[in-house]
Amino acid sequence: MKIHKILPFFQHLTQFKPLLNELVVRDLKLKYRRSILGYVWSLLNPLLMMTIMTLVFSYMFRFDIPNYPLYLICGQTLWSFFSESTTMAMQSVLANGSLIRKVYIPKYIFPIARVLSSFVTMTFSLAAILIVMIATGVPLSWELLLVPTCLLFLLVFCMGIGMILSAMAVYFRDIVHLYGVLIMAWMYTTPIFYPISALPEEIAYYIQFNPMYHYITFFRSLVLYGALPPANVWFSCIVSSILSFLLGVFVFHKLQRNFILYV
Repeated sequence: MKIHKILPFFQHLTQFKPLLNELVVRDLKLKYRRSILGYVWSLLNPLLMMTIMTLVFSYMFRFDIPNYPLYLICGQTLWSFFSESTTMAMQSVLANGSLIRKVYIPKYIFPIARVLSSFVTMTFSLAAILIVMIATGVPLSWELLLVPTCLLFLLVFCMGIGMILSAMAVYFRDIVHLYGVLIMAWMYTTPIFYPISALPEEIAYYIQFNPMYHYITFFRSLVLYGALPPANVWFSCIVSSILSFLLGVFVFHKLQRNFILYV
């Protein structure tokens, strides 16, 4: 894609920043509407899921992973953000069809807003990870300062995937159902609950091509092990986030012309 076609994307984001903020706030309010605990669920959900899955996987499957609760909640938190943000973004253009038909709005504002609202929710979940770190005696190292870098890479990656899915869903409604199956298969081929060492060598090789594996590895290196991620993990996260975003802008730009005929 040529640079002069990418620049309007950022110009529109700046111009329509108040609208983007309103859409993010609206999504957050709708998510916790009529909930007594509200945003506290962003803290409780990962802790409850971690407790249940730790009992299942550490005792029934007996994975020998040091500090398995923290290992699990790190992978679970990042995966939940990816799954929720892309799923919500996929239906964002269709859900705002009536607004699109009435006024001019840059249509990619909608998937971007959905991803950002999920990102805000995910940042609340980081408090749950901090609680687990303190409870399990993991020291707070300077490498934790790089956590925002990891999350930024993942955010950009999700924006790209979200734009692709939202554009495709306008024309092919079946993708909404197909993605539910795909995301489940993707989850089980990502080392969230199990170590990659538990896989046969030939299968573990192909896991290296899974972008989510590298984002989770990046995050675990900083939080669980207090170490800098390997160079290949840095490279994979940077490249996959940039490629995903550029491809998302390209696909969305190509397909958005006839949205009004299908929403």
